[in-house]
Amino acid sequence: MAREETPLGRILSDFMASPTAVFGLVLLAAILTVAIAAPFISPQNPYDLAQLDVMDGRLPPGAKTDGGTFWLGTDDQGRDMLSAIFYGLRISLTVGVASTVVALALGLALGLAAAYFGGRTETLIMRIADIQLSFPAILIALILLAVLGQGMLKIIAALVTVQWAYYARTVRSAALVEKRKEYIEAARCLALPPSRIVFRHLLPNCLPPLIVVATVQVAAAIALEATLSFLGLGLPITEPSLGLLIANGYQYLLSGKYWIS
Repeated sequence: MAREETPLGRILSDFMASPTAVFGLVLLAAILTVAIAAPFISPQNPYDLAQLDVMDGRLPPGAKTDGGTFWLGTDDQGRDMLSAIFYGLRISLTVGVASTVVALALGLALGLAAAYFGGRTETLIMRIADIQLSFPAILIALILLAVLGQGMLKIIAALVTVQWAYYARTVRSAALVEKRKEYIEAARCLALPPSRIVFRHLLPNCLPPLIVVATVQVAAAIALEATLSFLGLGLPITEPSLGLLIANGYQYLLSGKYWIS
């Protein structure tokens, strides 16, 4: 007798049948591996002054010196560009994932509260979200960082402030649909406490749309962080992200030292 395929098995089968999806998964896994293992696979620590030699500055890709082979060349301070990209990728992913996780948790809590309690609570939370979403995200982040200053925790706080409203609106919409269903009414008739109804019954059914939003917002957070760092309001020089690498290298784009950019 043929064994019936589970829903998860069907999803995995459909996923593996798509070359594009498999390629995307492999590429994502490679990027994450490089970011996590940056200190171990990088030819040098580009921000350890003891490993830098100014005499190795602006070497072209593939140049060899006593310090080793620089596969992507070096910048004006003698830093290996391949190592700098690995470390920058690590920092950018850390900021993007951390800000998304915190914003998701905050938006989830506020969205559930707005949907379940309704009334003034819902009006207050949603009007704040509407006001925030009426302004460009980069404008809000610029204002916050101009006040707070530079630093990883500060830019994460700015990105959380920008992102939470997306999650709050998404989870509120999903929770309002679930709130009207019979199983929620049955839970109320049993006099279950609100916390149990929200976290045991509403929350699990609101997660699927949040996961979709989160996957998009991680990329948006990384792009916004890179933009802010490029403008000089993101991470400091001691914590160089991809945006800061671009900011330091764009001036060499048309100078013949293209690899620095």
